[in-house]
Amino acid sequence: MAPYERILKAATIKLNPNPKLSAVLILFYPVGNNICTMLILRNTYKGVHSAQIGFPGGKMEAGDADLEATALREAHEEVGVNPNQVEIIGKLSDLYIPPSGYLVQPYIGYTNDKPNFIRDENEVEQLIEVSADTIMDESIVGKKKIQLGGSKLKIKYPFFDVNGHTVWGATAMMISELKAVIKNSQ
Repeated sequence: MAPYERILKAATIKLNPNPKLSAVLILFYPVGNNICTMLILRNTYKGVHSAQIGFPGGKMEAGDADLEATALREAHEEVGVNPNQVEIIGKLSDLYIPPSGYLVQPYIGYTNDKPNFIRDENEVEQLIEVSADTIMDESIVGKKKIQLGGSKLKIKYPFFDVNGHTVWGATAMMISELKAVIKNSQ
């Protein structure tokens, strides 16, 4: 009778009883008459998240009071978002990422004005602004074969085509849950 989320969390902890804690920020802000959010294309480097698209975020550090502070700090470091201008309004389910051993807590926030984004060139190759309408558009959902980083293995994976970028894996799961939350709140 355990809820699905509890079963997943139990399996996660069994696989890796000490996951690295991390957080991301899904930040909504106005652009004209639209509500938008920001994704990032990570730089290419040796690592499992190289050249992938995600929300600004990263590993919890000793100086972070909690995971919310981690999400805000990372968004500030990676894309220049002022933490004092962000109102956190909720969070999504935490998500374990087996290849890297991270347990990610996504936070949802908003700001009344579009931030003056400044990308950290060491971590972020590109900023990808996407409207909430695009996220909610079912025509961006697809399936295709994606090569897993560092291997010759290709798997058929669901993805979102966001402004010509393939968004899959943990970020796609977060977007999927976000879409469900938005649909259920209407």
